[in-house]
Amino acid sequence: MTVMDFTELKKIIEINSWTKNKEGVDQNGEIFAYWLEQIGYTLTRYPRENIGDHLHLTSPQREDRKMLLLGHLDTVFPPGTFETFKENSEWVYGPGVCDMKGGNYVALCALRNIHENCGKIYNIDFLLVSDEETGSDDSKHLSEKLAEEYDCCMVFEAAGVHNEVVIGRKGVGTFFIDIEGIAAHAGNHYDKGADANLEAAVKLQKLVALTDLAKETTVNVGKIEGGIGANTISPKAHLTFELRYTSTDERDRVLAAIDEIVNTSYVKGTVSTLSGGIQRDVMQPTKAQADFIQHIETYCKVTLPTEKRGGVSDANIIASAGVPTLDGWGPYGDGDHTVHERASKQSFEERIALVTRIFEGFMEGEI
Repeated sequence: MTVMDFTELKKIIEINSWTKNKEGVDQNGEIFAYWLEQIGYTLTRYPRENIGDHLHLTSPQREDRKMLLLGHLDTVFPPGTFETFKENSEWVYGPGVCDMKGGNYVALCALRNIHENCGKIYNIDFLLVSDEETGSDDSKHLSEKLAEEYDCCMVFEAAGVHNEVVIGRKGVGTFFIDIEGIAAHAGNHYDKGADANLEAAVKLQKLVALTDLAKETTVNVGKIEGGIGANTISPKAHLTFELRYTSTDERDRVLAAIDEIVNTSYVKGTVSTLSGGIQRDVMQPTKAQADFIQHIETYCKVTLPTEKRGGVSDANIIASAGVPTLDGWGPYGDGDHTVHERASKQSFEERIALVTRIFEGFMEGEI
């Protein structure tokens, strides 16, 4: 039977923190900042007009390695859709209990344990961003810059079903192709037109053909638009597609091929323009990451289960900046991004205990 009190978690879960609800995201951030300031952290705020402020909370510094803890303050639920907290003997339910207010809370509780046991926390800082659920289009630039200051990073997205930590995540990019054709009457001047829809159809097939499932590379054209009506050669078309990949080699292969497809007019008279790009680069396992895991396992006397995930997180940003990064330090849960989101109470306790040991080992210079 768990003895953990979830009153504080309930308080932040019941604040609507939809990415576009700046007031709610900022309120959530203010509470976390207050809790961290109580144990010696100093807040640097990065104000934003249309999204929540990003918060960088720093501990006292001394000459030694530095660790970054990373979380996000936003959730995916607009006001009025899912805003309640409930619990039973095994689970807590609510928006963000595992993705990722619950993960942030695991980090907070572990930091409180260190502060209580050691009196002070050194060289463990916390970055809380406000727009992860919409792609971190704003915060990724801050995350990339701050990453240069750190030697390792722990990200508090949800744990795997067997408490796995995440060692790899696919990179992702979203792209758009605008195609300009030449309109013409389909009955009287068919041969005078340049069919943007036909160009889009050829490009779609060539883009999808870049998929290599053996290498876990996928290209998905998720939306296609174009044309005016059945009697008009289409003057315009638009493709929206996504790339996901597990290695920088595959990224480079596909990006080069996309450029060739865009710059080739398969239908004479059409012209195409590419926009969009990579949102979060790939998180690949590295030797430095493996060493990070080994130090944790040796100090904590545990074996860390690991996994790779197809979905992305801000771990991609820090890892692609060259910082040894491990994700999935939050509690295990399921139903995230749905109104059935829940997290395991037992997992909270297990994660807090393990993360406390990791912080202890880091402070002692053993991790």
